[in-house]
Amino acid sequence: VHASVRLGCERLFDDDIINLVRDRRVGLVTNHSGVDSDLRATADRLCEIDGVDLVLLFGPEHGIRGNAEDGVAIDSDVDARTGVPIISLYGEHRQPAAADLARLDVLLFDIQDVGVRFYTYLYTMSLSMAACAEASVPFVVLDRPNPLGGIEVEGNVLDPEFASFVGLYPIPVRYGLTTGELARLFNEEFGIGAELHVVDMQGWRRAMLWQDTGLVWVPPSPNMPTMDTVNVYPGMCFFEGTNVSEGRGTTRPFEQVGAPWIDAFDLTDRLNALKLPGAAFRPV
Repeated sequence: VHASVRLGCERLFDDDIINLVRDRRVGLVTNHSGVDSDLRATADRLCEIDGVDLVLLFGPEHGIRGNAEDGVAIDSDVDARTGVPIISLYGEHRQPAAADLARLDVLLFDIQDVGVRFYTYLYTMSLSMAACAEASVPFVVLDRPNPLGGIEVEGNVLDPEFASFVGLYPIPVRYGLTTGELARLFNEEFGIGAELHVVDMQGWRRAMLWQDTGLVWVPPSPNMPTMDTVNVYPGMCFFEGTNVSEGRGTTRPFEQVGAPWIDAFDLTDRLNALKLPGAAFRPV
């Protein structure tokens, strides 16, 4: 399928944009979802370009290759494919250290988001941007679609009293912004003040859902395997705050919920009696 959207990571290599990284020492915050429409990793492509010196990779929750489970601290390492050192941003530190940024002329960010407030990659981005502001290092976001579209905004706005790494800023649960738009919001409205550059997409429209983009869905984390998961995640993830399971580790994470003491048939009957639009429930 031919993609109708040209990603920021693809436009980065255009003649009029490549100067953001050419003849510079480059760092990249990324993971396995940082690929183009042909599934080529941005890290690999940077290593192939003359005049681009990819010095450091920075990995978020789940690691550069996305194979660590949620909440598991990750050690720094060396990327087996590129040989570039990896600095973990989900371990002892949640943002790049000043000493690491001193080795860079620019820091890039390329990770696919899911459009939901409590996804930690958002705050890896914002904290990295804040570190760059402090170190006077330009921060470049390679824009990607919001898989839930750019029109619908839903859910409560976070009370700053409860700010954490699964919600740092007062934004709705479903916020309807692309990665680059969200970076601009964080930078301008919440006072980060970095030298921010966003490499915008071409062909993306606000009404587009993921299936309209023609892009292949690459699960950005272990429990986000399909767009069916993404569609229910904004509501179902709230079950993490209770004493029932939301299906992590199963073949249908966030699409099923349960506990040993719940009668699946009784719960199914009660939920279906609500006649929720677009939703049907069955026991498993």
